Amino acid sequence: MQVHRSIHHLPQFRNSVVTIGTFDGVHLGHQQIIKQLKEEAEKINGETIIITFHPHPRSVIKTVTPVYLLNTLEEKISLLASFGIDHLIVVPFDKAFSEQTPEEYVVNFLFEKCRPHTLIIGYDHRFGKNRAGDYHLLESFGKKLGFSVKEIPEQLINDITVSSTRIREALLAGEIETANSYLGYNYFFEGMVVDGNKLGRTLGYPTANIIVHDEDKLVPANGIYVAEAEMSLPSTVNDQRSTEKTIAGLQSVAHSPQLLQGMMSIGIRPTVNGKDRTIEMNIFNFNEDIYGRTMKIFVCKYLRSEEKFNTLEELVKQIDIDKQNSLQYFENVKNDNR
Repeated sequence: MQVHRSIHHLPQFRNSVVTIGTFDGVHLGHQQIIKQLKEEAEKINGETIIITFHPHPRSVIKTVTPVYLLNTLEEKISLLASFGIDHLIVVPFDKAFSEQTPEEYVVNFLFEKCRPHTLIIGYDHRFGKNRAGDYHLLESFGKKLGFSVKEIPEQLINDITVSSTRIREALLAGEIETANSYLGYNYFFEGMVVDGNKLGRTLGYPTANIIVHDEDKLVPANGIYVAEAEMSLPSTVNDQRSTEKTIAGLQSVAHSPQLLQGMMSIGIRPTVNGKDRTIEMNIFNFNEDIYGRTMKIFVCKYLRSEEKFNTLEELVKQIDIDKQNSLQYFENVKNDNR
């Protein structure tokens, strides 16, 4: 897949079949659009093009509430590449771009830059200033400029409407299995392993403390989770941050021998009067020095909410139960995949 990060130096595309969207999460609804995009391109021996935006349009247009993303840009690129797309155009989204009228957007951007043979859009696609443009406007311009427009109706995307917003809401509510079912893969995030207070080691459950790389990346709700981890290779650490990151596509999301099994805690650690929110990953049967390395965590299942225990002994008993429940989860997955 060729990635184009400027709209001013694009190649001449051959019979381009184009779709447009933020594609945050590259979820099952997005995957239905991609499927039709590829089918249309095969019919005319054309090239598939996805147009996306960075930063997220809502972070530019609405500045009051932060937009937490399901994917960083690099994660999105990796996921889209795994579907065999020919071209990804990453539009640098700013206030000036957002102020284009729908008509200017179609003529000066879509038509002039991409010369589409066919446009594929979701049933709810809106564009241009105030999101005033829609399928009917695209269709009318297509007749004038010589391209066709095909809309994917809601029922073909999913019986239950899949949207990035619904997935964000599920993650923030701790409903990880719902989110994963919409995504079609286990939700993941990555960060650097840093020094902690080493309390887990004294309890018999050493943990890797994670600082998430991208502050805009959505971290799921506080709680205890079944999780898997993927480690970067050791590399030179500059400014206490690993310079090497691992970016994996959907093929790495499936349970595989390369993924390390464990459990994760997100929260403030109420039993020890913690105040700051932390992310801690306990990897089963693992004892390596991984400080400064990048860890990618795949969130598999929500186990329970955070609790304040009266003693550390009570906490350890619950962690023992959490581990058994996690191991049972992995055993069930193994049996299901046979």
